Amino acid sequence: MERSEFLAKFGVGLAAVCTGCSLVSCGSKSSDPKPNDPGNGGDDDGELFSINLNSELTSIGQSKISNGVILVRIAAGNNESAFTAVQVACTHEGTQIGYNAAQGKFICPNHGSQFSASGDVLLGPATRALKEYAIDIDGNTLTVSS
Repeated sequence: MERSEFLAKFGVGLAAVCTGCSLVSCGSKSSDPKPNDPGNGGDDDGELFSINLNSELTSIGQSKISNGVILVRIAAGNNESAFTAVQVACTHEGTQIGYNAAQGKFICPNHGSQFSASGDVLLGPATRALKEYAIDIDGNTLTVSS
């Protein structure tokens, strides 16, 4: 077999194998659930998750992360204004933020961006606010929705 014939046959086979690999391993991410998709723990009404206020987030500063959202108790009482819920991914590079109860703000550990309790940018490098989610309380059940 001549060198050019070998390369032609080998090249076609290799191209077919590589194309098959990329189709399997590098598929579209459009099926990945978003924080407000029903397939990610919510329902058709945009509900993302619920907690029982008798057993969860009973102290100021406590937080819970679920479905791409961080829910924090920022004050006493079981009313909507005692809580805040924002996206957990920093708008700068997507790093998971945390809540600093002593300072009353969200802080990104990656580059130091800071956000108010409602998600507004206080200090960059982030330039966009965090998405804020709706909170509803019915009895002792708190529900976060988009």
